Amino acid sequence: MARSAKGKFLAVAAFVMFGMAAGNAQAATCGNNAGGFEQWKAEFANEARAAGVKSKGLSALAGARYATATIKADRAVHKAFSGSVESFMKRRGGAAIISKGRSLKKSNAALFNKIESTYGVPPGVLLAIWGMETGFGSFMGKQNTVSAIVTLAYDCRRPGFFTPHAIGALMLVDRGALSAGSVGAMHGEIGHTQFLPGNVLQYGVGNKNLRDKGTALASTANFLRAHGWRAGAGYAGNMGAIAGWNAASVYQQAIAIIGAEIDGQ
Repeated sequence: MARSAKGKFLAVAAFVMFGMAAGNAQAATCGNNAGGFEQWKAEFANEARAAGVKSKGLSALAGARYATATIKADRAVHKAFSGSVESFMKRRGGAAIISKGRSLKKSNAALFNKIESTYGVPPGVLLAIWGMETGFGSFMGKQNTVSAIVTLAYDCRRPGFFTPHAIGALMLVDRGALSAGSVGAMHGEIGHTQFLPGNVLQYGVGNKNLRDKGTALASTANFLRAHGWRAGAGYAGNMGAIAGWNAASVYQQAIAIIGAEIDGQ
């Protein structure tokens, strides 16, 4: 998938604390190609250190490479969410997601019942997101996570959005939830449902290992609840929470349609 980033191109209020911490150091100068990347990393290390990143995270930053493929994907991301919801669902295999989602709902009933009782989020929306993002875990990406997210923080298009996620990724390396060699999607998203690193820190549950199915689904439910999901309000009453996950209208509508079909609504 040409993935829209999770949280996903919407600012997350809790990241302000990272920005304030990093603000104690002079902001590194962004760039539009690989030319200034190494110099930027040296400057950004000061911001990261001021935000609380420790030695393992700083070492991962030092080893990050300019991710050309990530920049190419980012420049074309709008194309992935063009057209009608019907065409979007067809491109993304909506019918197959519904079919497999219903099967997985049954075979993982205990897991989904536990998640719903804890977070008030039904299986359908979680299965819709899981299927849409990674084909139910069949492909979670091959791009180096630290390089991808650090490159996007360096790039001049949206450094304000991606810088807190870059700090988040380095903090996850410090905590052992990521390594310098961890891989994921093109925009640095992680795991079964593709969280951006800063969102892993804020909404990830348990050990924050989102390559674990149960942890990823519970973390996704936690994210949706934190973004206003109301149990019993149905999909029409929870579109705002889905919008918190992804800003693209066609994506939101597709998730609601698929989720309702899986839930039998």
